[in-house]
Amino acid sequence: MYDTILVATDGSDSANRAVDHAIDLASTFDADLHAIYVVDTRRYGGSMLGNADDVVADLEDRGRELLDDVAERTTVEVTSTIRDGRPHEQIGAYADEIDADLVVLGNRGLGSGGEIGSNAERVVRYVDRPVITA
Repeated sequence: MYDTILVATDGSDSANRAVDHAIDLASTFDADLHAIYVVDTRRYGGSMLGNADDVVADLEDRGRELLDDVAERTTVEVTSTIRDGRPHEQIGAYADEIDADLVVLGNRGLGSGGEIGSNAERVVRYVDRPVITA
């Protein structure tokens, strides 16, 4: 049913649930598993980050740690990438690049609140492929 699954992570509790779900699906369907971490330049101000190499490097280091954690949690081979930009745009673009059959992400990121997060909502609305939120 699924040949290529993309999971997005930001280290939040819901992203960790999404990772577990994506790993289970990839194992079940013998699918390729890709993981993405996006440095949200919108959150920090793209122009400010453009001049702050140390800040970007720290955020990318955090992303590498999270992506390494995804790979350590499974025996399924994981292809990982880090992107900079608006999360929903980068997730959608990468899903198109790898021709993902499914995108899995947390329903709420690192922000607080009980409703679906803005990035998750944008992915559901604008990514042209099936999306599961956890």
